[in-house]
Amino acid sequence: MYETYELSRKEWGIYGAEGILGIAVMDYVFYRNAGLFLMLLPVGMLFPLMLRKQLKKRRLETLRGQFKDAILAVASGLNAGYSVENAFAVSLKEMEEIHGSDSMIAQEIRLILRKVRLNLTFEEALGDFAKRSGLDDVKNFSDVFLAARKSGGELMKIIARTAEIIGEKIRIQEEILTATASRRMEQKIMSAIPILIVVYIELTSPGFFEILYSTMGGRILMTICLGIYLVSCQLAKSFLEIEI
Repeated sequence: MYETYELSRKEWGIYGAEGILGIAVMDYVFYRNAGLFLMLLPVGMLFPLMLRKQLKKRRLETLRGQFKDAILAVASGLNAGYSVENAFAVSLKEMEEIHGSDSMIAQEIRLILRKVRLNLTFEEALGDFAKRSGLDDVKNFSDVFLAARKSGGELMKIIARTAEIIGEKIRIQEEILTATASRRMEQKIMSAIPILIVVYIELTSPGFFEILYSTMGGRILMTICLGIYLVSCQLAKSFLEIEI
């Protein structure tokens, strides 16, 4: 199931270290309290759990892009006169060359063809992939494929045209992600600037912010600043999320 994301040991290690580092930086910039850092340390260690949604989204975007390449290859095969099964077989070879034999789409097409060889209908095999994928584009393609098979008619033309339409939609989504990539990088840099300014001033003028860490009023002010900082980072991130 692509709807659930299981973290690997490597991801636990990498993102757990990032979480601990993030807690350490936030504590240094806003509180400078070793006790608070130790108290929040478990939060940093559980940071990979907070990233699961983002990691799942990233995996689905990768699968969507690979699916686009696959169905465009299928559409090309159908337009060339291949049967549906043969068009998917040709698509598998292309996906292995483009994305690798261990890629998600190559494994899925291989599984579909294997199920068909075991006397499962192509509609059932494709429908199973659509359910597990969690992608509307895959589900839409599967639904059109099923409807076209039931109604008969110009099956090849219908499926080929559907594949081209869905492929074009996914291509537009990819272009939007590419167009906003520089803005997302700018957002990350801008989010880091306040932290870098505090570190720079502390290095060049030690003790300049001491009153903010040694008095109750200073700690309250820094807590408010931390809240504003986190909210602004989240808003900047949400502004760059464009859905089609």
